[in-house]
Parts: sequence; C-alpha cells; structure tokens
Amino acid sequence: MRGSFCSFLEPGQFVVHPVHPEWGTGQVQSAIGVRVTVNFEHQGKVLIDASRVELQIFSG
Repeated sequence: MRGSFCSFLEPGQFVVHPVHPEWGTGQVQSAIGVRVTVNFEHQGKVLIDASRVELQIFSG
C-alpha cells in the first residue's frame, strides 16, 4: 500500500505542464491529495494526478 501523498500546490498558483508546454500557463483551481485541477490557457480545465506528473511552478 502506498503512503499518503500531499501536493505542494495551492489554489491560485500558476504552473506549466512539463510534457505539454503548448497548453500555456495554468492556474491551480483545487489541490486535494493527488488530484490537482488546473485551468490552462490553451487547453482548458484538466484534472492531473500529481503523484504521476510534476507540474512546474511558473516563474514568469
């Protein structure tokens, strides 16, 4: 059984998806456990498993 995972992301933060930079900058809408919902400027709202994808903080 896997240990508990807690995302460091918080609503309001801006992020970039490391595999899909063409999605543009995204704003975190919610972060509950491994489930992070991000609204990307060129992709829309996406639910991401933060234990599998390490979103990068946007440092504009």
